[in-house]
Amino acid sequence: MNFVIFGYFAVFFTTVSFLPQAIKTLKTRNVEGLSLLTYVFLFLGSLSWFLYGNYLNDIPLMTTNSLTTILTGLILFLIVKEKRSAV
Repeated sequence: MNFVIFGYFAVFFTTVSFLPQAIKTLKTRNVEGLSLLTYVFLFLGSLSWFLYGNYLNDIPLMTTNSLTTILTGLILFLIVKEKRSAV
């Protein structure tokens, strides 16, 4: 059995899991209930996984984590921006 298919399932489910929060945050600009520290760790974790996938030349790992890094980066940017403007 070719287990690479599970990598592509992981790409889909992991990336899609961040879409609702990213879309809601981008639309409303409301970051009140979001943890800055959580999104810092998620961003750094997905960036690290992307770099590791790049080192291994693992397409599913790179795809998942490049998309997840972008989405968590957008949310992280909004958290920082909105919290600064509230001060």
